[in-house]
Amino acid sequence: MSARRSATDVRRADPTGACGATTREADSRGPRHGDGSGVTKVFHEECGIFGIAGNPDAARLTYLGLYALQHRGQESAGIVTWDGETAFQHKAMGLVNHVFHDESILNSLPGAVALGHVRYSTTGQSKLNNAQPILVRFRGGPLAAAHNGNLVDSDRLRSTLEAGGSIFRTTTDTETILHLVARAYSRRASRTIEDIPAILSEALEGVEGAYSLVLMIDGRLIAVRDPRGYRPLCFGRVRSGGWAVASESCALDIVDADLAREIEPGEILILNGPTPVSHRLVPADGPRSFCIFEYVYFSRPDSFVGGVSVDHVRRNLGRNLAREHPADADIVIAVPDSSNSAAMGYSEASGIPLEIGLIRNHYIGRTFIHPRQSLRDFNVRIKYNPVADTLAGRRIVVVDDSIVRGTTSQKLMRMIRDAGAREIHLRVASPPIRFPCFYGIDTPTREELVASQNEVPAIADFIGVDSLGYLSFDGLLDSAPPPRRNYCVACFDGSYPHECVMKAGTARAGRRDAT
Repeated sequence: MSARRSATDVRRADPTGACGATTREADSRGPRHGDGSGVTKVFHEECGIFGIAGNPDAARLTYLGLYALQHRGQESAGIVTWDGETAFQHKAMGLVNHVFHDESILNSLPGAVALGHVRYSTTGQSKLNNAQPILVRFRGGPLAAAHNGNLVDSDRLRSTLEAGGSIFRTTTDTETILHLVARAYSRRASRTIEDIPAILSEALEGVEGAYSLVLMIDGRLIAVRDPRGYRPLCFGRVRSGGWAVASESCALDIVDADLAREIEPGEILILNGPTPVSHRLVPADGPRSFCIFEYVYFSRPDSFVGGVSVDHVRRNLGRNLAREHPADADIVIAVPDSSNSAAMGYSEASGIPLEIGLIRNHYIGRTFIHPRQSLRDFNVRIKYNPVADTLAGRRIVVVDDSIVRGTTSQKLMRMIRDAGAREIHLRVASPPIRFPCFYGIDTPTREELVASQNEVPAIADFIGVDSLGYLSFDGLLDSAPPPRRNYCVACFDGSYPHECVMKAGTARAGRRDAT
């Protein structure tokens, strides 16, 4: 296959224009990415959840926890609190510091119990009605939930509930879970704290998919993780009092909490009282499907996941990448910030010095005004700027964590070439992404994924690099904590853990509004 034919095939594989000159822009429903820049891999973060019980400053600590989880969702943020008698809430569209922009807002959220959420909607509309946490009031009192994940059988569950008289006011999976919990709660004559595990087991029985949850039931804070453990969830003791639960340990750090451990797949943890009380949804020895992309891209490098630091795993990715795909080059640079650790590992293993070749602008607002006159690659230029003095005349290894559609990579490589790079050798710290995710991460359809129908030489030609090397499947799994069977790698090999997703093929079926 000729290089010219390869490039043509890449464009044909993307009838929506994803391999053209522009990335997807924010639509009228609001930005579909964190900074409004239009620069995105189109492999979005999911959501971040946080909860705290037993601390009189619960709302402020939750606010800080959400700050640390901002990378997991930038469309909306919210907090619900409980003061022993009344539930309070505040949520809005925007970043955490925009939503809680005034001291009076936090003052309006009293109580020693709080749960919070930062959201990126993977399928549904970006609107305030879908912002979380969701707070409802039913015969058992206030009930609130914050959710990270996606129920692959959401349509079936929702249809069944609607047929039974349930009325929905959002398009989120989270509201489906609340209906299930409320129904199970109402069917029980006794509703003490000892009944909560049985209520949740009944509510979540048969629910398929990914869910890491923080719930507030009768003022009690409860964390639940789905039996396969797709999404991360951990908890720790807050030094100023009480217990906190969070999507990532970096959120515990900011509130001065000591990480206790991760919440196990299939575990229910009741966090009120001096000691958290653990129960099981299912036996502890079931199959696991933790999303390995948490190590590659989603989690912050200063978080601990699976008992190891994310930074450590990413450096392993870079080391293995250097062994598998060496390059005759002068310097190594990262695509900041998610690839920094992998680039360090590549440099260490290859002996090629690491330099700063791209500067990322961290202060881009949610929206910006485009220039009246055309400026090539404006969306990339507003987020990245090359260090021309470092790049000019040199052979460069560029380390990135992944390639999704390939359009952002194409623009970045052109920017580096324009800055004077003599050769560009792109190295990717994960295998080719060939299949969409159905478990709470926003990916394009399979037809839009550049690696789904094109081989590496064609992708290299389209992106415009002298060579392209992806980390192997074995290299990926060897970089993460064992055992290998504990990971979901469906975005690479198409082996989805749930049969209903396998039957759906590559269609975006079973997806309503993952959170």
